[in-house]
Amino acid sequence: MTPERLRAFCLSFNEAEEDFPFSPDVSVFKVLGKMFALSWIDAKPLKVNLKCDPEDAVRLREEHEGLVAPGYHMNKRHWNTVTVDGGLPERLVKELIEDSYDLVVAGLPRAERLRLDRP
Repeated sequence: MTPERLRAFCLSFNEAEEDFPFSPDVSVFKVLGKMFALSWIDAKPLKVNLKCDPEDAVRLREEHEGLVAPGYHMNKRHWNTVTVDGGLPERLVKELIEDSYDLVVAGLPRAERLRLDRP
């Protein structure tokens, strides 16, 4: 997955936005103001921090050692850093991004979740 494809996929979700609150080198992808992905878009290798269910986070780290690690500068129980350099199937990377988005949306107030469901 290229940086452009990562950015496009993150922005494809309903109400997703890109922000640069930390520096111009760090893309933060949010839904209704809540972060679901953070990436150093120009870094080599490309990496992205993603929210994850704690049990799934541990399993993913074990199954994909070296490619999925505890979230860099994040709550390591709830966030993973995923290396997106071709070592993982793109389908899996997309599923992890979508899961992160869904977890963040699930934590939003009901009215905001309902607003996201509207066409």
